[in-house]
Amino acid sequence: MDELKMALAKRLLDIEAIKLQPNDPFTWASGWKSPIYCDNRKTLSYPALRSFVKLGLMQAILEHFPNADAVAGVATGAIAQGAMVADLMNMPFCYVRSKPKDHGMGNLIEGTLPEGAKVVVVEDLISTGGSSLKAVEALRQAGFEVVGMVASFTYGFPIAEQAFKDADVELVTLSDYEHLVEMAQKTGYIKAEDIETLHVWRKDPSKWRV
Repeated sequence: MDELKMALAKRLLDIEAIKLQPNDPFTWASGWKSPIYCDNRKTLSYPALRSFVKLGLMQAILEHFPNADAVAGVATGAIAQGAMVADLMNMPFCYVRSKPKDHGMGNLIEGTLPEGAKVVVVEDLISTGGSSLKAVEALRQAGFEVVGMVASFTYGFPIAEQAFKDADVELVTLSDYEHLVEMAQKTGYIKAEDIETLHVWRKDPSKWRV
């Protein structure tokens, strides 16, 4: 699994889906300042990498959640990834909105799954885990059994780890912060002196400043 995590980290860095700028931080939608920015949707533009992620997610499901019989993607970033995995595994698929539509049927869950389906949730990125776990709750309230979640990448924040534990959701990711930083240093993408900055940020990202 470590080889997979390193391989995906390198590929994400190669296409600049993940950018590290310890001295010129990004501002997230939450308002947090961050030395790292991840946009896994860029992987959809590269056929070989798209397949790499799709196959990796499928393998994670087969290994960790073999009892799953349906797939749900989290809107919007994981809709495409989830649909590709569901197609590969010949499973029903739906996706979960962040909030119900404000017109039409007012759906929160788009698509139809078998009653009582055992659902594995596909996500592209785990930060605090809030939006991902809202999708889990929506599926549970709709009468489905969520057997776990697979994702391309996680920052591994303690707040997220605790949230998944509290929600009783097992999370499996293809790559993560530790392997990303290791690969970024190995390839010269960042300097050794930037590592401490990244680690300090990760301990308390809501309060971090340059």
